Amino acid sequence: MMHIPAIGMGTYRLTDQVAFDSVSMALKAGYRHIDTATIYQNEIPVGQAISKSGIPRDDIFLTTKVWMNNLSAKNFIDSVKVSLDNLDTSYVDLLLIHWPSPNNQVPMSEYLSLLANARAMGLTQYIGVSNFTINQMKTAMDLLPREHILTNQIEIHPYLQNKKLVDFCQSRHILVTAYMPFAVGQALKDDTIIQIANLHNATPSQIILAWMDSKNLIAIPSSSKQANLENNLLYTQIELTNHECQLIDSLDKKQRIADPDFAPDWDE
Repeated sequence: MMHIPAIGMGTYRLTDQVAFDSVSMALKAGYRHIDTATIYQNEIPVGQAISKSGIPRDDIFLTTKVWMNNLSAKNFIDSVKVSLDNLDTSYVDLLLIHWPSPNNQVPMSEYLSLLANARAMGLTQYIGVSNFTINQMKTAMDLLPREHILTNQIEIHPYLQNKKLVDFCQSRHILVTAYMPFAVGQALKDDTIIQIANLHNATPSQIILAWMDSKNLIAIPSSSKQANLENNLLYTQIELTNHECQLIDSLDKKQRIADPDFAPDWDE
């Protein structure tokens, strides 16, 4: 199975010139994993940054996602082709279902079949899901070959660790990708994380990323600042002790940030 690069550049809330500049800086800094989505409305600047970077397309792991209003057979494949046009590429490396269809308005069997079709058509190399619960993962694994589901991308940070869902996925060899790894900046101000960072002469973001890496989680932090993008990559130089990891583990308070009214019934 393909392994997604362990750290990526998230682009949620980045638009227009900021998105272009941020992705350009990330690629120059050494990132080779870029994450976007139709609903972010930034696929065009993201694609332009990739095209103008001078980096071969095959060296970049590019993810986009299908939004809920495009899950039906009428819209699905066309929406993927629009994303590819916007991204100025003939394929993405990973195509995700962004959110499960609320109240199963579009049956999962329908949109996962379409996701598999997109893969068979060469529009994407790999497929996966995002914001799926354990029960939804079980259904998806009944509908698709397990090895076809590369990842479940979910909210994970020190304040929401989603342990049951992470354990479920990882025990079935499905990768887990963590979005909002810094809890939209809140976790970077945490006293425990700051104290650990000081011990390692590191930044709080590096400590969180090192903690995630110790759990075999893929992280896609977002930043529009070159210094932050560059510093985040240095997390690989940090080796946390078991005690330090346990201290961060103890910060879990089930604080969910991405919880729209169409969200599924979460596991915790």
